Order: sequence, then structure tokens, then C-alpha cells
Amino acid sequence: MAKIKIGIMGAGYIAGVHAGVLARDERTQLTAVYDVDEHAAESLAGTYNCTAVATTLELLERSDAVYITTPNTQHVSLAIASIETGKHVFCEKPLATNVADAERVFKEATDARGVFQVGHNRRFAPVYATLKRMLAESHPPHSAHVKMNRGELLKPEWTGDPSVTGGFLYETPIHMLDMMRFLFGEVELLHAAGSTHEYKEVDDFSVLMKFTSGMHATLATAADASWLFPFESVEVYSHHATFVTREMESLTYSTNLEGNFAVETMQQLPREEKWGYVQEDRAFVDAIVNGTETPVTAFDGLMSVEIANAVYESVRSQTPVTIPRHT
Repeated sequence: MAKIKIGIMGAGYIAGVHAGVLARDERTQLTAVYDVDEHAAESLAGTYNCTAVATTLELLERSDAVYITTPNTQHVSLAIASIETGKHVFCEKPLATNVADAERVFKEATDARGVFQVGHNRRFAPVYATLKRMLAESHPPHSAHVKMNRGELLKPEWTGDPSVTGGFLYETPIHMLDMMRFLFGEVELLHAAGSTHEYKEVDDFSVLMKFTSGMHATLATAADASWLFPFESVEVYSHHATFVTREMESLTYSTNLEGNFAVETMQQLPREEKWGYVQEDRAFVDAIVNGTETPVTAFDGLMSVEIANAVYESVRSQTPVTIPRHT
């Protein structure tokens, strides 16, 4: 079988992560890199022996599949252009930075010839995959508390610029909005409070969520909380059982009345595998090769944007917000 030719739009950090993973997959060939910063494109292309191109059109002409790893607010136009030219598309999170655009991409992806995957890598991280399996097999959850602190929005500077990120929730916290839906099902209703401390936007949120399953959960996320470990954690409560993740490093759980606990550690894994990048890229290539649906679809991307939008709306209105249903 001929190798899948892959082009990468955007040559920042995450592009390098994906390029490194794809370069080790015998089914793929990196062919082109585009970035508005020509030096960044040339550097990444040189590392993986492919071509730095001057336009996205040239990249599309050289590729069977594309990775969109640009800043958040550029995802929509590039995703639609890639879909319309018949390419397979891997779009880094978020799918979009508003609901209307997310719905546009979802519709285009649904009608597309190629496969479409959204880069919610944490679904593939062993710590979360293990947690989901344990909850599904024997410990249905009834409540949870989730924390995601960005730590700071100073490095690089664009992470604190809403014109680039679309807003704080669309940067790192959207991972946990997707993760909560992945673990607990569809969100029915949420009520959020927010405040501003350091940046030009609301940068600190407390959210109470109700799920269609009947369970409820809280999310706390702050942009200026420092990088105290763990800056990301999920604490799930089941009947006589508690599960606690510490970033992508470990899962601690107690499933007895005595308080005894066990720990599953992922610390020994390479970072790209521990964080799920290897697994999500493999799943994307698998879907292309097998002609199957990707495990993180445009619908999943749309729903994470719906939840983020509802959090912002609840903060503005100071009222609960219902999450729209999509069919």
C-alpha cells in the first residue's frame, strides 16, 4: 500500500509532537509543512526531510491528509478548505471558538469524503482510558470534582491573547470539558461563576454540571494559579469507591470500606504515549487505512465547544444554561 502523504499546517510545539509520532509510523510520509513563520516551517520540515511550502494551497496539493496545528482561531477556515479538497483531516482542539463555526465544520465533516478527527488527546492517555474502563465495568459514578489550572498565560505570550486562543476556556480547559463528557456522558445543564484577575478576559471559573445520566460534577479552572502539581486532576466518587488521577502520571483508587487503596502509575511511559499522542495519531491513520470513523469525531469537537460557550454564557447571565441537543 502506498504511504499516506501528510502535510502539517502550523509548525509550533504540538506540530513537532505529531510529526515525531507520524515519522515512526511506516504507513505515513510527511510531505509538507506550512507556517506563516517561514523559519519555523523550514526548521520542522528540515528535521523530518520534507518540504516547507509557501501557501496552504501548495500543502493541500502535496497531501492526502492534513494536520491543523495552528492557533485556535484559525482552525475553522483551514478545516473547511481541507475538507472541501477531499483531504483526511486531523484538527487540533478546539474544533472552533464559537458554536456557529463549530456547527459549520461539523456539517462539512459529516458530508466529507475523508475522515475527520479532533485532537482531544487526553481521551487516549492511559490514565484516563483506565479510569473510564473501571467506571464502566464496575463503579458507575455519581459525582466528581475536576481541576484544570493553566498555571499562567505568560509563556508564550499568545496564550493570554483571546484573539489567538478564542478565550481561556478554548485553550487548555477545553480538554477537561471534553474529558468530563467522555467519562460521564452528555451534559444537560450547567451553572458557572467567573472572575478576572490577571488577563484581558474572564480567567477563573467554577462550574457545576448536571449530566443526563443524573450524576453531577464540579469543575474549577484558573489561569494564574501557578504550576503546582498536579495542575490537572479528576476525582470521581462511586458507591463506596473513589478514583483520583494526578495529571497523566497516576491513578489512585479505593474500592473498599477500610480505606485501603491501590495506585496504577504511568510515569515510566514516554511522554508522547503517556499523554495519548501516539495513540490518537495511530487511531487517525487506522481510520484512513480501514475507512472507519475516527474515535474523536467532529460531533465530539462540536459538543466541547457547546459546553465552553455555555460556561461563558452562564457567567455573563449569572443563570444556569441548558446544553443544546444535536442530532
